[in-house]
Amino acid sequence: MDPLQTPIEYLKGVGPSRANLLKQELNLHTFQDLLHFFPHRYIDRSTFYKIKDLPRNSSEVQIKGEIIKTEMIQQKRGKRLVATFDDGENNMELVWFRGHQWIKESIKLNKSYVIFGRLNWYGNRPNMPHPEMETLENFDKGFSKTLQAVYPSTEKLLNKGISQRVIIKMMGELLHSIKNPFVETLPEDLIAKYQLIHKNEALINIHFPQDQTRLTAAQNRLKYEELFFIQLQLLMKNLQRKQKIKGFVFEKVGDHFNNFFSNNLPFELTEAQKRVIREIRKDIGNGQQMNRLLQGDVGSGKTIVALMVMLIAADNGFQSCLMAPTEILAKQHFNSLKSMIGDLDISIGLLTGSSKKAERSQLSEQLESGELDVLIGTHAVIEDKVLFKNIGLAVVDEQHRFGVAQRAKLWRKNTIPPHVLVMTATPIPRTLAMSVYGDLDISVIDELPPGRKKVKTIHRYDSNRLKVFKFIADEIQKGRQIYMVYPLIKESEKMDYKDLMDGYESISRAFPPPQYQISIVHGQMPAKDKDYEMHRFIKKQTQIMVATTVIEVGVNVPNASVMVIESAERFGLSQLHQLRGRVGRGNDQSYCILMSSHKLTREAKTRLETMTATTDGFQIAEVDLKLRGPGDLMGTQQSGVLQLKIADIIKDNHWLKIARSDAQELLREDPRLDAHKNIPLRQTLAKMKAYQNIWNYIS
Repeated sequence: MDPLQTPIEYLKGVGPSRANLLKQELNLHTFQDLLHFFPHRYIDRSTFYKIKDLPRNSSEVQIKGEIIKTEMIQQKRGKRLVATFDDGENNMELVWFRGHQWIKESIKLNKSYVIFGRLNWYGNRPNMPHPEMETLENFDKGFSKTLQAVYPSTEKLLNKGISQRVIIKMMGELLHSIKNPFVETLPEDLIAKYQLIHKNEALINIHFPQDQTRLTAAQNRLKYEELFFIQLQLLMKNLQRKQKIKGFVFEKVGDHFNNFFSNNLPFELTEAQKRVIREIRKDIGNGQQMNRLLQGDVGSGKTIVALMVMLIAADNGFQSCLMAPTEILAKQHFNSLKSMIGDLDISIGLLTGSSKKAERSQLSEQLESGELDVLIGTHAVIEDKVLFKNIGLAVVDEQHRFGVAQRAKLWRKNTIPPHVLVMTATPIPRTLAMSVYGDLDISVIDELPPGRKKVKTIHRYDSNRLKVFKFIADEIQKGRQIYMVYPLIKESEKMDYKDLMDGYESISRAFPPPQYQISIVHGQMPAKDKDYEMHRFIKKQTQIMVATTVIEVGVNVPNASVMVIESAERFGLSQLHQLRGRVGRGNDQSYCILMSSHKLTREAKTRLETMTATTDGFQIAEVDLKLRGPGDLMGTQQSGVLQLKIADIIKDNHWLKIARSDAQELLREDPRLDAHKNIPLRQTLAKMKAYQNIWNYIS
């Protein structure tokens, strides 16, 4: 057995009860886990203070001296232990409020100690609560005299006596007890390329750095390694999938595609759309299953690209389906594709949760006979009873709203899985896309169709409300329509509903009937009422739509030219960007007005400033990533992928890019890692597989 897989209770000084605590609190089960439990900061332990020179603040300091007396003092609740510490010239108090008995017993009077801790000042007298203490003799024998590691911890561990000092002692014991040096995991040519230090030196210096230079070298080595193995695994997964999973070959571009291109195309394709179609055509013609992520900002024309690929599928005798996250969006896709196809010989069906039984059975017959070319719907399309004659292409819109299991169901509808095109209007920063979707091929539509004007975004405080209402009235006068959106925060739906109703009332007073008509839509309305209100707005029977964020994804009303977002400081950046995408869909100049109170946190200010400064979704996503971190940005489903041990995909972006490009080059030269120089990679990947660890156990 690999000695690093030894359970942690067998490490000297740990034992069963401490081991249980370490498992519960820090998820440390084996020697391997402890070795890869990296410090999150370091303290400079090279400087010693004299008591008379201590800084008059609460900084962390280190002093040499002796304990000359101890006493237990009774207080209102329990006792405290006080020791007098003398540095030869002056003295100060050390104080403990818990664990008195064993601390008192362990203290040796008039013996040289090194103490370390945070200062407290009472008048002119300093004291130090719960200091770290070590005999001078042991301190001199220790690993590092300069930088001391500080590890993540919890209150429970501290209360049970597992202090930083105990963790450092365990780490020292671990490094002493592992007799064999750590096996090198990277090929020598990569180590030489970036002048990285070897694995052994890196692991010792990350826990017990000899100086700042060696610490930096250890961090760089371990960050690169962690990111390199993530990229290697993702790229190998992509490679293996392409080798193992055969896909349908769409050989020709035929009449359906050509007729649409010549006669029905509503506007000329942008260069970005043409490039993406070329990338997709290459995928669907090479006999391997396509698995491509199509990113494009709101209104960039992803749907038309999806339609053109569906037409190629039809030209090759295959059916397609498009899966959308909500019924409103599915209906919208259905209507827009229907109108674009016009009188072309392509049949399209719609299947949602509210489709009637008769409609469902008719659709089923048409699907199984092959009479239906394209099925559009919600997750109802993946139900077991929905059977296709020969589905060759599945398009998934806003993929982050579908779980992996749901998509897998779709792929199992054929012996050969269909090609998969995943679309998202949530721009994913390149750094995150490389990590989370590294096993997908990625296409980006990064320009808007010609004639689309950029939405003007302005931030106004609540005190400017009357001016904003005047502006809205002017826009309605021009025949335009308005969205007014209120936040919805799940924890307090009652409060939000009240906000919405208060807002509705104040808008009704400012825009009274019969001159103005107002629709209202919120999450607690029955679906049919919601649809009724939406349709009134779409048909221009109402000029103002008061809504919660239910309109965030996909509602398309080209005549709506103003989006007012109330309490904009309560929304995340990607949500604000999605909401803004509801306007600017026609040829008129559109506006997004962000309303907020004067009380703004620094983060809220950054969000609102970003929104007014740019309409570029990718730029916005980069700011969002910096503000929220990768876990929050991707939601809980994918955040696990990014629980990195030492690297940070934002701060270590340059290492991520280098690691990906090295992994790509390596797999181009040696896709199966057969070369002698790649033995360390093969062995490391085998271990990672054997112990079912993702990428954190690279040793």
